[in-house]
Amino acid sequence: MLRNANNDMLRMVMRGFDAAIAVSVSMFFLWCLSSRIPVDPVEYHLLIIAGGLLLPAIGETFGLYKPWRGRSVFSMFGTYVASWLVTVLLISVFLVMTQSGYIYSRLWMGFSSIGVLFAGLFLRGALYIYLRRLRASGYNLKSVLFIGRPENLEHVRRRLSGMPYVGYRIDRTIVHDDEAQVMKAVRQLASDSAFQRNFNEIWLSYPLSDGSIVNRLADALVSVPVDLRYFPDLSDVRLLNHRMAQVADMFSIDLNYSPLNGPARFIKTLEDRLLGTLLFLIFLPVAVIIGLCVWLTMGWPILFKQYRHGLDGKRFKIYKFRSMKLHTPEKGTCQARYGDARITRLGYWLRQTSLDELPQFYNVLQGRMSLVGPRPHATDHNAMYKDLISAYMQRNRVKPGITGWAQVHGLRGITEDVSAMQKRIEYDLYYINNWSLGLDLKILLLTIKRGFINDKP
Repeated sequence: MLRNANNDMLRMVMRGFDAAIAVSVSMFFLWCLSSRIPVDPVEYHLLIIAGGLLLPAIGETFGLYKPWRGRSVFSMFGTYVASWLVTVLLISVFLVMTQSGYIYSRLWMGFSSIGVLFAGLFLRGALYIYLRRLRASGYNLKSVLFIGRPENLEHVRRRLSGMPYVGYRIDRTIVHDDEAQVMKAVRQLASDSAFQRNFNEIWLSYPLSDGSIVNRLADALVSVPVDLRYFPDLSDVRLLNHRMAQVADMFSIDLNYSPLNGPARFIKTLEDRLLGTLLFLIFLPVAVIIGLCVWLTMGWPILFKQYRHGLDGKRFKIYKFRSMKLHTPEKGTCQARYGDARITRLGYWLRQTSLDELPQFYNVLQGRMSLVGPRPHATDHNAMYKDLISAYMQRNRVKPGITGWAQVHGLRGITEDVSAMQKRIEYDLYYINNWSLGLDLKILLLTIKRGFINDKP
């Protein structure tokens, strides 16, 4: 009960923290722009209070105030950006519907909105870094009692030693292969620890085949009022993504779950529509010039079109600027190779700079691709690799992207053997497992930094 009270208190503090940021930043810009604003700006004060209350309310809906311990900073940033974006949209819709937008200075609204975003991200990032350093130095740690098999204990300890900043420390263990000895020790522990204990959480780690002992351990430990976590040993199961779910009053571990559902899918779609439209307009003049150059040097057609597999394996037509001479297609897809005579001089430059991919912004606006996601492969390559790499088709659980986690790490272009494709798939599955708006923004920034230049044919 005390732990839940502390968590609730921290959530309240963080909600107040976000409300204070929104109010303080808006009031600051109101003071800076006072010469452009009426002498008695009571309407501004009402809007500032409304925005300050709305932001943490939306953040609560998006899971912004869940415990930070162990969470990625990019996931946290992405959730904050999504909460801020929905707050701005709701306020804008309200002003339009009430026809009261004319009351407020556009300059003030723009400065306040952007100021709240960057102030929130900066202060959150600073607090996140401070807490990570504090935990890495041995402070603010949670003490863990571990119960499980010896090999599972070693695995968990290795993971924790590689991430000291998450703030967990295994102080006590009940580790044995003999089930009877484990149950005896746990029953004694439960009797001694009902009212007083020197650990904060209990972690269980057993293979799925040992579900019966996990059930008995959970029953024995029900009298110990701490968080009880079960880490199933799934080392022999290939996971795309996983979560706990309740179906027909039964609990399940979904082993093949796409994270882009519900609110996440809405956020991803909003990202593609808004940012995709902006980038499409920015690159449109460049695309027009490239199209003219392709036409003047190679003639028609300007675009190369080919069917690829997209979300859930459905086919769609992908667009690129043509980079090869017209030739009789070979049976199947023949990847471009170093010194390929089919590639023109302009086409070689387009491939090296990745500018041949610009027409795919239209695929994004069609809703068939995303800005970020696993790159779509040729259909016959999919047919071949799905039998060679067990988890290959799991990449089709999300929309393909113009750029991706694999591409910004140099895994692009020709794949000369199965191991090269296997490595690319590992990066694609990492992206799917760890998707967040923050990760998408990181990949887009890395694409600007190092993703355009391509040394592959």
